[in-house]
Amino acid sequence: MGQQRPRLLLGLLVAVATTGPVRAGAFDVTLYGKLLERHTLAVTDPAGVRVDYRSLRQDADWPRVLESLARADLAALSGRDERLALWINAYNVLAIDMVRKHYPVESIRSIGSLLRPVWKRPAGVVGGSTRSLDEIEHQILRPLGEPRIHAAIVCAATSCPSLRREPFRAERLDAQLDDALRRWLADPRKGARLDREAGVLWLSRIFKWFEEDFESAGGVIAFVTPHLPEPARAWVVEHPDLRLRHFDYDWSLNDAARAPAAG
Repeated sequence: MGQQRPRLLLGLLVAVATTGPVRAGAFDVTLYGKLLERHTLAVTDPAGVRVDYRSLRQDADWPRVLESLARADLAALSGRDERLALWINAYNVLAIDMVRKHYPVESIRSIGSLLRPVWKRPAGVVGGSTRSLDEIEHQILRPLGEPRIHAAIVCAATSCPSLRREPFRAERLDAQLDDALRRWLADPRKGARLDREAGVLWLSRIFKWFEEDFESAGGVIAFVTPHLPEPARAWVVEHPDLRLRHFDYDWSLNDAARAPAAG
């Protein structure tokens, strides 16, 4: 027993150092991360990552994630990165949950109506208050002045940036946002595609819808250029007179059940 106690203590210390303690009133990102690993699938089709909504409906741990989000102590968030990470995760959790509750659906937009689109419907509780996806995106996240959020929040559609298979965490947020943006722009089917012959840079329609969010970076082209894959990046720098065009947006659901058959 005397030898076992030091080993047990060492094991506990390693666990805390590796995962970190869950602060009282904090959103349980560890549990959310486990569910992302369990119910998402990396694919080669344009969705990039698909969600197994059918299996998620049966997982008893998912309500615990929602409860953790509902009880999150927003007043305890210290600094911009903690706020950004919490609300990005909240948007993604609640978008997934909207689909999960109404599954099966063709698209997240099928949940809403012309007079009351899905974005304006109550999506869930965050920190004790009921929020819609529109409120989280337009009233909370966008005013924080971080345009890279558009590579991170995912509204369950194929043309959205691919859902990240891990939670966003304040201590790694800058690197995670940069990585999400680079991965998105590296996909020529929905992120960015350069047509040198025509002098056209094709971008996600998100860059058109939220053009004003990139003005602080000098505009859309100035914002995306450092994150484009080479050699496209160098070509864009040398051709500042190129034109912008935008992909059509595929609103079909990023459902694992719709993944194309391999081979």
